[in-house]
Amino acid sequence: MTIAGNIERVRIRTPQDVRPAAEAFRDLAIELGDFRIAPSRNIAVKAPMVDADGNILANSIFGWTDSEADRWWHTPRLALDSPITGACRYTSEPFWASALGIFSKQTNPFLDKIDLTNFESRALTRAAIVVPVHLPFGQVGAVSFNPRDPARTDLSDDFDRLGDELGIYARTFIASYVPVMCKAERLPGGSRLSKREVECLRWAAIGKTDQEISTIIERSRATVRFHIHNASVKLDAVNRSQTVFKAAQLGYIGLNS
Repeated sequence: MTIAGNIERVRIRTPQDVRPAAEAFRDLAIELGDFRIAPSRNIAVKAPMVDADGNILANSIFGWTDSEADRWWHTPRLALDSPITGACRYTSEPFWASALGIFSKQTNPFLDKIDLTNFESRALTRAAIVVPVHLPFGQVGAVSFNPRDPARTDLSDDFDRLGDELGIYARTFIASYVPVMCKAERLPGGSRLSKREVECLRWAAIGKTDQEISTIIERSRATVRFHIHNASVKLDAVNRSQTVFKAAQLGYIGLNS
């Protein structure tokens, strides 16, 4: 089957599609590179991905067992401590990782700085091809393709051959799962910030006070507070910090701007 045809096999449109899409994804990973899939729709949350009946995909579809060594979705420290999830926060491109390094087709100095000490115990794998899936509202999902043969630790050839194709399937599976199976984010729809509101929030995001912002934009302090308040109402935010956070989630500002 063509890549386009396989994309449709892993796409989810209704809750009833989750299980057959996951089965198709599993079969593709085995056929292409004898990989076992570890998917996460959001590396910041503990809830595992499930089908329409609540069955956990990791062990009911993707072949992970309930043994302590395999239950990666029940490991709270994984999102914070694993070098793999850490790398997903710094790149949107597929990469492969092992104790020897994190390797991508794109130059990314942040990946070179990730601590790989005790890689296997922290990542719960010896090597994997990984696809970060960056989603709306600041969510980061990920799919890890792990060799079913643990002796395979050099995935350079597999990555060169399959990295881009696996990336397409992983992004399609995760990005179509989220709107179907996950509760909508508490963000308002249709709200549009003004140029002045965005300008004030950009300065607030880097720690400037209302008085400092008023000096910078040459408007009164009351005007600055007015614009930030208006933005908070539009974004349904309860305070200044949440206003900045939601504006960043929606792409109005960058938190490092």
